[in-house]
Amino acid sequence: MPDKTKNKKLNVSGTEELKILRTIVDIASSELDLNLTLQLIVKIVTEMTDADSVFIYLFDPKKENLVLMASKTGHKKELGNLELKVGEGITGWVARENKTVTIKNHAYKDPRFKSFDVLPEDRYEAFLSVPIIYKGKAIGVINVQHKREQDYAATTVNLLEMIAKQVGGVIDHARLFEETRIKAVQFDSLVKVSRSITSEHYLDEMLGLIVVITAEMLNSKICSIMLLDERDLELSIKATQSLSVEYKKKPNIKVENSFLGSVIKAKKPAVVYDVRSEERYAYRDLAVKEGLTSMLAVPMILKDKAIGVISVYTKQPHRFVDEEINVLQMVANQAAVAVENTKLMEEALKAKEALETRKLIERAKGIIMSMNHLSEDAAYRLIHKKSMDSCRSMKDIAESIILTSDLQNYSK
Repeated sequence: MPDKTKNKKLNVSGTEELKILRTIVDIASSELDLNLTLQLIVKIVTEMTDADSVFIYLFDPKKENLVLMASKTGHKKELGNLELKVGEGITGWVARENKTVTIKNHAYKDPRFKSFDVLPEDRYEAFLSVPIIYKGKAIGVINVQHKREQDYAATTVNLLEMIAKQVGGVIDHARLFEETRIKAVQFDSLVKVSRSITSEHYLDEMLGLIVVITAEMLNSKICSIMLLDERDLELSIKATQSLSVEYKKKPNIKVENSFLGSVIKAKKPAVVYDVRSEERYAYRDLAVKEGLTSMLAVPMILKDKAIGVISVYTKQPHRFVDEEINVLQMVANQAAVAVENTKLMEEALKAKEALETRKLIERAKGIIMSMNHLSEDAAYRLIHKKSMDSCRSMKDIAESIILTSDLQNYSK
């Protein structure tokens, strides 16, 4: 901002005010897209105040914190992740007290001020913070900042307060619309998981479908499924949608003294805000290389026994809420059923194959007994010896004997 604006009152004309209010009415009647709504509000406030920085924080009832949701500048990593407790910093104070704060200069010296290393705007001079009101409660905060000293006129403050009240309901409805959309996506994903379980896919293919669907549903960078071995001592990776060869081939994890092992033992979900600093996480170096930060791991429960773990990872720091945990637990339990059903199917196929092999050997024994006048035991030993000498299965030897006999009978 040019120097000539220093110490002058920031004011808004009647014509500009009417134009702004009409724009707010247009937003209220537009499509309920939360991100678009917030960005339009940021644009209006920026143009109205000629601000160097504009932030919008919304209260998240699930996290019970204020979360940075929109900004004039980039801050892509911080949006949706940077959090403030109600009462923390000037922003938190405004949300708690439901009162506007105007600071002409040296805002960073205010005793309520809280600094963030990722927000260079924290060193700006002037600060105007207004609560977003809906049904008499603060559901968020709009922050306006200037690099230079700024004397905010009462008309400007009043207009910003009016905007905050007008958009409160719009934001609340847009957020409900977004939550409904997310739940619809989750429901559709759970249906897809259920369909994959009841399909005739092999286990590896089935688990592969589950991790792809789950990663998309929870917007995670990596989703993986690890299953316990027969001795319940190690977890090995069975499916992941990660394209990293190194991640796919990472060694088995010991259940004892490992983070994922604790999930198996406790049979309860566990969350790590940053796996790169979790001592019990076995692959911190790989997490750094792959760009993984937060993790949610839930046990795959079947008949009150944990048979494996499903984990999802995010690229940016993320605090998983109960809804996300519950959804992943539902997926994990369905995946456990898929594993069990596939194992039962494989056992049934093995039993069928064993029965067919036994029938072939019995028929081959009969042929040898008839041709060589041998006893049943002798005929069996002959087939077994031939199998050992040729390094072929007894089924193959039996089929060869039967085929030879059939050809001889055919040539007669």
